Amino acid sequence: MISLILGLLLIAFTVFACIPIGLGWGWDVVDFLKGFAPVLTAFVGLVALFIGIGDIKDKHEAKKEELAAQKAEKADKPEEKEASKSE
Repeated sequence: MISLILGLLLIAFTVFACIPIGLGWGWDVVDFLKGFAPVLTAFVGLVALFIGIGDIKDKHEAKKEELAAQKAEKADKPEEKEASKSE
């Protein structure tokens, strides 16, 4: 509950600081965002790259496990046939 109230207060302060009647920091905020945009896009791109690499590794791991399960299944089938023949 405290974090919700604190978040609302910080958003209200940001709005108050950006409007001309308040602190009038609107153009300073725009300048900051212009300068921060390349850094933010590089960071987001880096995170997306790591997520993509992790996804590829997970798919490769799942494919290996599926092949191992298919091999184990094929190995079990001849034993079942031999067991049914002996009965």
